[in-house]
Amino acid sequence: MYQITQYFKFLLKSSNQHGVHSPFVYDLITKCFYDKKKYTDYKKIIGYKKTLKENTNSIKITDLGAGSQVMKQEERVISQMAKNAGSTNKRAKLLYRLSLYFKPENSLELGTSLGIATTALHLGNPDAHITTIEGCPNIAAFSKSNFEKFDFKNIKMITGDFNNEIEKLKANTYDLVFFDGNHKKDATLLYFESLLETAHNDSVFIFDDIYWSKGMTEAWEIIKKHPKVTVTIDTFFWGFVFFRKEQVREDFIIRV
Repeated sequence: MYQITQYFKFLLKSSNQHGVHSPFVYDLITKCFYDKKKYTDYKKIIGYKKTLKENTNSIKITDLGAGSQVMKQEERVISQMAKNAGSTNKRAKLLYRLSLYFKPENSLELGTSLGIATTALHLGNPDAHITTIEGCPNIAAFSKSNFEKFDFKNIKMITGDFNNEIEKLKANTYDLVFFDGNHKKDATLLYFESLLETAHNDSVFIFDDIYWSKGMTEAWEIIKKHPKVTVTIDTFFWGFVFFRKEQVREDFIIRV
């Protein structure tokens, strides 16, 4: 009920590109968010997901995050995980376009899961380096083998607790960070603060499910007000954060 209520509020407040006076945000919306081109790589993303939805094997789960709101059992069938927990086709395509648009050389993903989002990021910019962290060893091993099977290069898989692994990565610089592994307020804020050190002027942070719960929305509101943040875009399912010092401080609510 919380998500439904918030979605109706979002619809009332949101808009499209009209009235957006920032050239940077306007271009992002019109050339990326609303890009209607049918990219051939979309078929590869759908194909990757199709293999998951046809896989009837089970994986024993070690859940270190907020967990699934649909699937609670310790052993889960891969096809059901792909149906319930994986990125939707619409979101995967948008992530592909974002990778194609921004061309991030170094990306970080918190929460590999079955690798649908990782696949989209990779195909959007195949020469880029992606580091992806997964807390469950069995899921990490499965996704890593899938990346190898599909011959996806430049993807570094890390298995472990996000808190521990982020500490080891703080000396790096990332052009794009996708937060999709722990939908809890305190954890989200901790990861955000920790990874601020890895951001530069043109980095983008993308937060998944900012209306997952009241706590996640509270985390999003706190992130928006951070002094290093200049521009945010709320698309309901994702929250985008930019650090561009040349930008006027502004928050956008955009239908995608």
